[in-house]
Amino acid sequence: MKESKERETHESLAGYYRLHSKIYDLTRWSFLFGRTSLVQRIATDKSPGRILEVGCGTGTNLAGLARTFPTAELHGLDLSEDMLQKARRKLAAHEARTHFHHQAYNELVGRGHPFDLILFSYSLSMFNPGWDLALDVAGEDLAENGIVAIVDFHDTPFGLFAKWMALHHVRLDGHLLEGLRARFKPLYEHTGAAWLGVWKYFQFIGKKPN
Repeated sequence: MKESKERETHESLAGYYRLHSKIYDLTRWSFLFGRTSLVQRIATDKSPGRILEVGCGTGTNLAGLARTFPTAELHGLDLSEDMLQKARRKLAAHEARTHFHHQAYNELVGRGHPFDLILFSYSLSMFNPGWDLALDVAGEDLAENGIVAIVDFHDTPFGLFAKWMALHHVRLDGHLLEGLRARFKPLYEHTGAAWLGVWKYFQFIGKKPN
């Protein structure tokens, strides 16, 4: 039953982004708070050699990561081939060190070659069901001294807004931070208000527990 529900969710998301890939970069800037500052914080003391972004979308983050870490091997994973097509074009200048994976994050990508950084940027809140499995897989895909970094929707005091976001596949009830703390040792946490408090986003950086 759970596998059937996850497959249904994956198909629904792929269909959603088949349409929204055409307008994503023009419309999502007003929602995606904290992405750039999270990467900047990572770069202050880390220089990851292998990076995986889960839910890379049109490749905006990957392009930023390519500039910030000019020698890193980059991997972008997404359910939507339409989004990946845009990402490939955006990362064309870094083609030799960029790899794309058209799949759900329900199995290892590194396969013996773990990642120094695994990034989720406004993607994990859309894995419903599947967010917990994705975090478990990330823990296995992560190098011993690697870090996970997440920026995403957190919660909202407005039920109508939560219902509206649910129509766009986003779960907004504060569940992700608890799941992250249960799996990774926190190195950094921050929550911030967006749209004058209509909703909150969070940033999290963590590593494998000792």
